[in-house]
Amino acid sequence: MTTQTTILQNSGGQDAFILREGYFVRRNVLDWLFAALVLAGGVFAFVRYQSAMDGYEQAILLGTIPAAIAMGWFWRPLRALMLVVTLASLLGIWSYQGDLARAEQVFWLKYFLSSQSAILWMSVLFFMGTLFYWLGMIAGRGEGGRSASFELMGSRIVWAAIAMALIGTMVRWYEGYLMGPDIGHIPVSNLYEVFVLFSWMTAAFYLYFEAQYKTRSLGAFVMLVVSAAVGFLLWYTVVREAHEIQPLVPALKSWWMKLHVPANFIGYGMFALAAMVALAYLVKQQAGEKRWYKLTPLWLLGVVMCFVPIVFRKSSAAAGGSYWLGYLLVSALVAGGILWGRQRLAERLPSFEVLDDVMYKAIAVGFAFFTIATVLGALWAAEAWGGYWSWDPKETWALIVWLNYAAWLHMRLMKGLRGTVAAWWALVGLAVTTFAFLGVNMFLSGLHSYGEL
Repeated sequence: MTTQTTILQNSGGQDAFILREGYFVRRNVLDWLFAALVLAGGVFAFVRYQSAMDGYEQAILLGTIPAAIAMGWFWRPLRALMLVVTLASLLGIWSYQGDLARAEQVFWLKYFLSSQSAILWMSVLFFMGTLFYWLGMIAGRGEGGRSASFELMGSRIVWAAIAMALIGTMVRWYEGYLMGPDIGHIPVSNLYEVFVLFSWMTAAFYLYFEAQYKTRSLGAFVMLVVSAAVGFLLWYTVVREAHEIQPLVPALKSWWMKLHVPANFIGYGMFALAAMVALAYLVKQQAGEKRWYKLTPLWLLGVVMCFVPIVFRKSSAAAGGSYWLGYLLVSALVAGGILWGRQRLAERLPSFEVLDDVMYKAIAVGFAFFTIATVLGALWAAEAWGGYWSWDPKETWALIVWLNYAAWLHMRLMKGLRGTVAAWWALVGLAVTTFAFLGVNMFLSGLHSYGEL
């Protein structure tokens, strides 16, 4: 079908016919060129590596081809991102020439394209992007366009950070197989790898909302949670040497992991995004409040930020106490800055309607993917442990997360939940999700103990 017909009735009672071009007819030359490149790359990968893949992995690869084409057509900036990541990753893979030692010998591998270098660049760029977004918030609208310039720079830097994260992920995948056929695996198996996944996914979804709503002022808030994740990632890298590629434990040697973990972290990322938008909503709502005891969301933000170092700082010598002291100081500055400048920040934020709509859409998308991930996790559990559900602490808290957001969406759709209650609920949801993600690994044990901190 190439056209769609819409019938409208004018004021005179006569029907007017409007012909709209179909989906494929609207594609231009660049769209089809992009599709041809993705198809050629997918077919090449399938022909060359199918002997190393089982039937499920081959199906996943073949399904990725139309999915990548559809995403590139749906949101065109993804085409440039895919092209850059593909070319840079192939350059990095080719530069190794089968020898992992070349990571210290080849200039662009050592400083840019090896997995560890690329992920360190990702970390620096995310911090820089956050800083520029906040400079845009502080500068104000009427100061010679500096606000828009800072925010545009922040947006461009975040795009670069996402590219480096994906390049690092692709090259790390290859590095694992260079270490040994039994060691190589898709890099979504431990906290180091999934924090990289969480960071770039959350940032990418935010950039989509930024383009859709034509406002960059939310970047200052959303990038806070990304920067916090990157901060944990750096600590985890230095103190625990988590960047080292390790063989998979038996329970993770499953193709289900390739589906369950990404779907799960789309959910986590969207829930985190919704919570930061909820925080912006409450800041805007309480901008004119003069009674400090009424500024509870901002005080709670500071308390939570300051509580994180206490949780992770088991001992100053063994767990990077000086690092968490620095984290504590930065957290206090951020919370204090938001408190002090809340009126100016409120002026820069979009309308309550936009904030509410972004919050709703983020939770809706996150809930859909988290539901898929939960179902896939049950199927994986049946294969690995012989049962779909065992009330393991991780499974129990995943169910709590699911029920929390199911109730939020039910109240939104059935009872018209909006405003302050919805925002507070989204913030509480982030706390519940964080405990399900990290707290269970830290304080509880069970079948998922291979993911403990």
